Amino acid sequence: MNALLIYPQFPDTYWSFKHALPIEGKKCAYPPLGLLTIASLLPPHWNKRLVDTNVRPLTDRDLQWADVALLSGMIVHKEEILEILRRCRARGLRTVVGGPVTTSVEELPRHADTVVYGEAEELIDELSAALERGDAKPSYKAAHLPGLDIVPLPDLSLINTRHYSAMAVQFSRGCPFNCEFCDIIEIYGRVPRTKTPAQMLAELDLLREHRWRGPVFIVDDNFIGNKRKVKELLPFVADWNRRNGKPFSFYTEASVNLADDSQLLQLMKEANFSRVFVGIETPVEESLREAHKMQNTRKNLMESVHRMQDYGLEVMAGFIVGFDHDPDDIFERQIQFIQESAIPMAMVGLLLALPNTQLFRRLKKEGRILDEGHGDNMELRLNFIPRMSAQRLVQGYREILSRIYNPDAYYERVSRFLDRYKDPNRRPRTFSDYVALLRSFVKLGVLDESRTSYWKFVAKSAFHYRKTFDIAMTLAVMGYHFRILTRAVCEAEF
Repeated sequence: MNALLIYPQFPDTYWSFKHALPIEGKKCAYPPLGLLTIASLLPPHWNKRLVDTNVRPLTDRDLQWADVALLSGMIVHKEEILEILRRCRARGLRTVVGGPVTTSVEELPRHADTVVYGEAEELIDELSAALERGDAKPSYKAAHLPGLDIVPLPDLSLINTRHYSAMAVQFSRGCPFNCEFCDIIEIYGRVPRTKTPAQMLAELDLLREHRWRGPVFIVDDNFIGNKRKVKELLPFVADWNRRNGKPFSFYTEASVNLADDSQLLQLMKEANFSRVFVGIETPVEESLREAHKMQNTRKNLMESVHRMQDYGLEVMAGFIVGFDHDPDDIFERQIQFIQESAIPMAMVGLLLALPNTQLFRRLKKEGRILDEGHGDNMELRLNFIPRMSAQRLVQGYREILSRIYNPDAYYERVSRFLDRYKDPNRRPRTFSDYVALLRSFVKLGVLDESRTSYWKFVAKSAFHYRKTFDIAMTLAVMGYHFRILTRAVCEAEF
């Protein structure tokens, strides 16, 4: 049985890092961990091939080779997945689709032979046997949320790690909070399930065996959802990293209450965590309450960001405009918060009512849903009727992006961050890092129209931030990515 595992291409969004990756000499931010894990669950006598279309195109020869195509993705991949399914169907190739996209795109059963709902660990044997017999059902649904102790190591033999900016591992699934706009709690539950420390160390050993050296993204939607288990894990990770010469730095996503726990922050610092993404969403408490994001109302958000930065963590953050309770000055307040908090990579998006969320159900009941959406919170096409006029909302959104990613404003924000970043966790330098620096000098310092601002920042960083010069240059490249996206949003039709 020849199994072709296919991952769709990311559209041009914040998380694609499409405009920064070529400077780094990479093709994709991180590999498709879900499909690599599924590959390990398939029967050992099957032949397996993985095509990450972010790395190389899916060819007709791939489709001709395969007996079955297995796809996974998110709602943001909807159009790409439908196109791949069309190509497979034209060749009579059987298709199976799984992953978060299945809970968000109702039309998938019309395009795929089989749709898998939920986590696949406990149903993959049944599905594989049915595929071999040729009598797979139109759909399979996980009976419950499985424990992560049964999750195998991903099959890294299917990828070339050199194509990726970071490797990916997973520690937990689920989140204890109740944010109205979030589909994670609907898909993975509100009781976080975790792997054991032994499992995580085995994954680190596997990455090392594949000669990876550099950043590792812990892909959990809320890494600290179960703080007790995280605190049990981190000393093992810190010890492993020390014993192996610190080949990895780590970054992850977490809720903002991370800032309340100095012990946890110290453990992350010792384990060589360098960056964390948090959902700030908005500085307006009424909007946070509307979104049921109560964990963000119990603290001063600015102080929380600075506290994480003081522990050597670069804070990335998500921000949202479009809540019913957003005041008229929400756009100015978001800009002010982002600048003062010194968050270089501020991912500002329009509110999305994702299918299978409390928000979608509420707005549908109110008659305000327009369609199931697209998964890209930079897309100007709203999928619901906002309280504020849509024209004003989009205009204000564009204003935020154009101001925070104005080169001078962005470099000022990075400088503020570096002023606080006294004792950073460092990732190991490689030869490719120096090549990337030279590429950035050419791309940003010669070819880019903002090269004057860039060279001023380079000079300032070389003089004032010598110990963190590499971080400053990395953030300059990331700023270029966001600036290109901002230009596209501001020029797009609405």
